[in-house]
Amino acid sequence: MAKARRICHLLFRFLAFSATLASVIVMTTSHERTSFLTLSIEAKYTISPAFKYFVIAYSIVTVYGFLVLFLPRESLLWRLVVALDLVFTMLLISSISAALAIAYVGKKGNNHAGWLPICDQVSKFCDRVTGALAAGFAAVIIYIVLLLHSIHTVLDPLLLRKP
Repeated sequence: MAKARRICHLLFRFLAFSATLASVIVMTTSHERTSFLTLSIEAKYTISPAFKYFVIAYSIVTVYGFLVLFLPRESLLWRLVVALDLVFTMLLISSISAALAIAYVGKKGNNHAGWLPICDQVSKFCDRVTGALAAGFAAVIIYIVLLLHSIHTVLDPLLLRKP
């Protein structure tokens, strides 16, 4: 039973690592240039600070996820992993929220501010950003499950001890 739980936990950690890595790769490779009449439009993730924040945050969590895969089960660092899971889950949520807001404006525009939607002109860029955000959202869900599992794993033995 314990071995099956460990394998399941490692599988979830690997899925979280894969989802964050995929979202970083897809977002950083999203680039498109188009011309509309005499106006040239270049769309890439570095133009938006929210997309840069998304890439930086997900890159940090990708490295963390990779390192935690190799942490021995008997290590006392697992108590620190619970706190780091919480911090990095919050980081993922904040960065995907910012990126989703910018993606929504790119897709729908904002009539009150005079911002026009750009996804009609750079559809390949918008499709890749949508893919990156979908992988990022999957990573957020997986990290929430991992956080709950980590809390249960670390705190449950403490609650079962009789003084």
